[in-house]
Amino acid sequence: MADGTSTGGRVGAGVCGIEIIGVDQRDAWKAGEVPGVTQVRPGIFSLPVVFPDNPLRYTLCYLFMDAGGPVLVDPGFHSPISRASLDAVLAQVGLRAEQVAGVVVTHVHPDHHGLSAEVTAVSGCWVGMHRDEAASLATLDVPEEERQRLDRTWLDRLGVPPEIRPEIATRMGEVADQLARPTVLFDDGDLLPLTDHRVRCVHTPGHTPGHLCLSVEMPDGGRLFLSGDHVLPRISPHIGMQPISAPPPLVRYLASLRKVAAFDDAEVLPGHEWRFRGLARRVDELLEHHERRCAEILDTLDPDPGTTAWDLTTRLTWSRGWPAVQGYMRRSALAETLAHLQHLQGTGQVLELTPAGTGASRFVRAG
Repeated sequence: MADGTSTGGRVGAGVCGIEIIGVDQRDAWKAGEVPGVTQVRPGIFSLPVVFPDNPLRYTLCYLFMDAGGPVLVDPGFHSPISRASLDAVLAQVGLRAEQVAGVVVTHVHPDHHGLSAEVTAVSGCWVGMHRDEAASLATLDVPEEERQRLDRTWLDRLGVPPEIRPEIATRMGEVADQLARPTVLFDDGDLLPLTDHRVRCVHTPGHTPGHLCLSVEMPDGGRLFLSGDHVLPRISPHIGMQPISAPPPLVRYLASLRKVAAFDDAEVLPGHEWRFRGLARRVDELLEHHERRCAEILDTLDPDPGTTAWDLTTRLTWSRGWPAVQGYMRRSALAETLAHLQHLQGTGQVLELTPAGTGASRFVRAG
């Protein structure tokens, strides 16, 4: 194997109850670096692909070497830097993109699915995803004028000030044409079309409508669990409502969290950060996080005349403080707040007061 790869990795004590398996990955993260290629198990590799100009820094792509040809999971972001990074890590295991037989997409966000189109263009490989993810991808085919109209209506409803709108306006039109459409559709419980590995699809909607996790059933009886962005070891995945969203994302996400707790025996291979064990404990932490967020929202809402979603977002607690949330990240924060408000509406704890004409909705505690 070429220089720059490692086999396995050191194991260290985790934070908040998880056991860090990818210590080399964690150490690289803390040092502000990109980790090396890792052979996780025979024929299974972790390939970090650079995600430029983003705090996440890289996406963890996974490679299955198979008798039917190499299969990639989440090849990374669409950019020249990311493509060069993917080519470099493939070269370290003796491959070129032209040799890839298939691409599996956990979800269609650009940092995971962005390079799928380039890989299939040079290799002719199949591209597979959950059928609900394929349906959500089709919503991006809305004409640009209609997309912008829906976005303006959405921002009006949420009370976003005019001076803020240019920095958080939708950008999906910039990436929609770059995202490959699937040629293979999966359902929950399906096996991937591999010869040498048993990899089962686990549908985990929430982060996106058709998010897929993958359970790898090892010959020795052990399991690996590719979690995509559904469960990450350190950060809470983004769960947000957009103008075109499959409701209700937070309800579905919480149910999906409880579902994957059953894979607690598995080593988790996430889409970012580092490998770990202790999936059930991490699920508990994420469930507790969303409970705290809902409680904070209820405590922050004004009784009369209520609070707009934008004003509420600016008053909530963010890890680095609201002033540090800039640019398009403000849209993500707003979408997360709206998802929690929608969840609280569904449980009867929050009411949305909609104006008779145009203008912003206001949210109040029920009762």
